[in-house]
Amino acid sequence: MTNFDFFIDGSIILIYLCLILITGIWLKKYISNVDHFLVANRGVDVYLGIASLAATEFGIATCMANAELGFKYGLKGIIPGIALGGSMLIVGVTGFCIKPLRNMAVITIPELLEKKFGKNIRWASGLVIVIGGLLNMGLFLRQAGSFLSITIGINPGYLELLMTLVLIFVGLYTVIGGMVSVIITDYIQFILMCFGFVTITGILIYQFGWFQILEQSSYYLGPKSLNLNVNSDYGFDRLLLDILVAFGSVLTWQTMISRVLAAKDSTTAKKIYMATSPYMLMRFVIPVFLGISALYYFGPDTYVGGEEILAMPNMIAQLMPVGLIGIVIASMLAADMSTNSSYLIAWSSVIYNDILEPIHKNKWSSKKGLFYNRMLICLIGLFLLLYGLWYPLSNDLWVYMQVTGTIYLSSMSVILIASCYFKNASPLGAGMSIVIGASIPVSYLLLQEFSFSSDIVKNIGPYKFGVFSFFMSGLGMSIGSLITKIKSK
Repeated sequence: MTNFDFFIDGSIILIYLCLILITGIWLKKYISNVDHFLVANRGVDVYLGIASLAATEFGIATCMANAELGFKYGLKGIIPGIALGGSMLIVGVTGFCIKPLRNMAVITIPELLEKKFGKNIRWASGLVIVIGGLLNMGLFLRQAGSFLSITIGINPGYLELLMTLVLIFVGLYTVIGGMVSVIITDYIQFILMCFGFVTITGILIYQFGWFQILEQSSYYLGPKSLNLNVNSDYGFDRLLLDILVAFGSVLTWQTMISRVLAAKDSTTAKKIYMATSPYMLMRFVIPVFLGISALYYFGPDTYVGGEEILAMPNMIAQLMPVGLIGIVIASMLAADMSTNSSYLIAWSSVIYNDILEPIHKNKWSSKKGLFYNRMLICLIGLFLLLYGLWYPLSNDLWVYMQVTGTIYLSSMSVILIASCYFKNASPLGAGMSIVIGASIPVSYLLLQEFSFSSDIVKNIGPYKFGVFSFFMSGLGMSIGSLITKIKSK
């Protein structure tokens, strides 16, 4: 059941989509080479960087994942946001890694790593970044399709069609305008997104009452759901993984780092991180509150057995009035389009700049480089469509995103720190770090699907696998570099 009106709310959404597409086409004239397409010619100032970074890291999938945390764990769901916001603030204040990274004027992290460790490490790091990034993004389209089918009131049987339409539209304006159109339209999307979520939150507090929502959450989930202390439901291993993933993301997640690399200079990059850090917390606080509100509205028994992630969009569909629900859906589409377009450019930039570098050797013409970058975006979109239809989600969506992100965050964060601050770091250590860091989370994803190992893997849990991946990746770097040092004597 939904209050969506196809004439009123549909018109609101159509006007918004036309505005974004026209903007993307208009900005095409500013794209003349690969630097324009991938890093907006490194001309991003503080305010544009803040809006772009904030809009990029808050799509429908992120909102649904974080709302699911609120529905299942209460206020503990904001713990990853505290870790992420705190990490970004620390890195922004100190310039840790991002200052030397921006000063090197590279397009991707692997390009920097080549200067320290050689071409083989650049290629291997590019490969692991793409694998981890694409798997992490793999379920974005499915979650967007689920949200739209519920809130608009379309039969779930048309989910695949909705996923395809979202992909086509996002891919179209991304291919046309590249990073320039993404960053400029992020301004529009950021404003619309903030308006939509503030409006939803205000309506829920007005209708249900702040204290009533929290009291009911405490009744359903227990009093411990209202504090941030670790317990049996949210253990120390999960907290530690939240912190490690947060720092790893701030340092090496391509869609975040792309804003650092597109900034005018390292000082601007630091300011962007410092100013965006509170928003990184709010991208958890608001969805978690929506999830807790959905628990209040539906109770704990309506959405169970993996369907908890659907509670929030169903609540929006039933509570938002005609006209407002169109604005809310447009704001969610704004958030999702910004996320998907930035991610498409992020992974295509790594494929083109690092994995295909031995082929083009930076000698292709601007026209040829732009053509292949656009083709890569189309191929990535096709993969995401097929993967989203195929992969069965067996854990919290946020857990899946952490595990797949760890495939490259564990090693890339270690290697980036080593390349910036440790002169004895060696290519052997970097190679060992990459292989070990990627093997552990990939093993978890595979072993949980086999009957002979699924029970054992699930008993260990994804959090221990994730923490172990970071630890072993660091150990691999240390051992490999030590071996190189001993051999050199």
